[in-house]
Amino acid sequence: MEIRENVYKIKNLSDNGVSVTLTLVEDIELEPVSQQQMMLEAINRAIPDKEMKDQLQPIMEAMLRAQPQTLIQSYPQTSIIITMPKRNYETYGRPQVGESLIINILKR
Repeated sequence: MEIRENVYKIKNLSDNGVSVTLTLVEDIELEPVSQQQMMLEAINRAIPDKEMKDQLQPIMEAMLRAQPQTLIQSYPQTSIIITMPKRNYETYGRPQVGESLIINILKR
């Protein structure tokens, strides 16, 4: 079994004095993708005929260029919420919001 290290960034930390709750999100670099680019790719997949694609491509690009550009993230991030005793949190070095942690999840 391949072991893969997953790096998560702390987005939120809640300490009630007895336990600590960490909200973590996957710490990955995301490349923004324009909505226009995603629509053109979807159209290309939907039209099987190459000749028709070649004719429609310039028309679709011109129509979409006139629309406002919205950048979206191309990858849904994994998030984890962990609640632990404060003593365990202190044993891990008291990580703060913005810092990264390595979390390994393995099937037993």
